[in-house]
Amino acid sequence: MSAVWISVIAVGAATVALKAVGPVLLGQRPLPSWLAGPVALLAPAVLAAFVVTAAVGGDRAIVADARLVGVGAGAIAIALRAPILAVVVVAAAAAAVARLIT
Repeated sequence: MSAVWISVIAVGAATVALKAVGPVLLGQRPLPSWLAGPVALLAPAVLAAFVVTAAVGGDRAIVADARLVGVGAGAIAIALRAPILAVVVVAAAAAAVARLIT
């Protein structure tokens, strides 16, 4: 198992643990409003960090290659409200074309 997958599993477990701490400590009471916002945004922020790291991360350097083209094409497809399967296909096709050209 690679270090990336170990990190994904660890962050996923930490997210679940953090989300479970509130109900366990507070019982039937809701989370305070100052804490509910950051907890709700934790998983999307970590996912975005993984996507950016995977898209532009190289060997201790920032790399702009076909992966970044694929992420950009996927982001445009999401902005156009395409279905998730179409987003994946568009991103993969854009990355494949970019690799073919370069």
